[in-house]
Amino acid sequence: MDFGIRGRAAAVAASSQGLGFACALELAREGASVAICSRDRARVDDAARRIREAVRDANVHATVVDLSKDVDCKRFVDETAQKFGRLDVVVTNSGGPTPGSFDQVSLEDIRRGVDTTLVSALALMMAAVPHLRKNRWGRIVNILSITVKQPKISLLVSNTMRPGILGFAKSISMELAKDSITVNNVAPGYTKTERLDELAEHTSSTQKRSVADVVAEWERIIPAGRLGRSEELAAVVAFLCSERASYVTGVTIQVDGGQVQSLM
Repeated sequence: MDFGIRGRAAAVAASSQGLGFACALELAREGASVAICSRDRARVDDAARRIREAVRDANVHATVVDLSKDVDCKRFVDETAQKFGRLDVVVTNSGGPTPGSFDQVSLEDIRRGVDTTLVSALALMMAAVPHLRKNRWGRIVNILSITVKQPKISLLVSNTMRPGILGFAKSISMELAKDSITVNNVAPGYTKTERLDELAEHTSSTQKRSVADVVAEWERIIPAGRLGRSEELAAVVAFLCSERASYVTGVTIQVDGGQVQSLM
């Protein structure tokens, strides 16, 4: 299937590893020019190298960005548009906020989550919209979590911040549809990434169980019987960024192996 995004330009946040990297790689495979970012120069340069090795003639721009800073979010978006001469796609993403339940997180953890998780996504979207409106075409996809559908006790900060992104995205999707700009979200479940390793270690430590037991329990509660792969999430993101998805906006798609069992 031709997704119709060859020659378009995409900015993918927090993309030196994990789900962000997988999405940048998938968009590059579809022929889009891709800007990636990380707080670590060596890490983002290595990610760019891996994309170029995987995709012949990939057009990749790598830059250092601190997503907790509004000015950096805007600079990343504007720099992408300047580098590629256009901006068509923005994928918001961030490192997961501090894990923990009510008795394990502090007000400072929550404040940090506001900047790194909630405000960073909003800042990226607000910076992107003027560029997308110039083209009268655009795709915004937010990488959230199944916690927006099914909160988890051990992810209190994520439970609090990510629904705010969802509400913002749903609201602006109604305003931007007339400009052929779609705004959608993906909600990954347990997916093999560095972030999941962190959560497994946290759960292992707080529950005094082995990491292997923690992962095995996660797999038992997933109808598919296994953890997700980052490329499976990236494939859904690529579709939402495509020409084929032009009539899909304001939705949140779970990519979780059937873990969330609600009707909506």
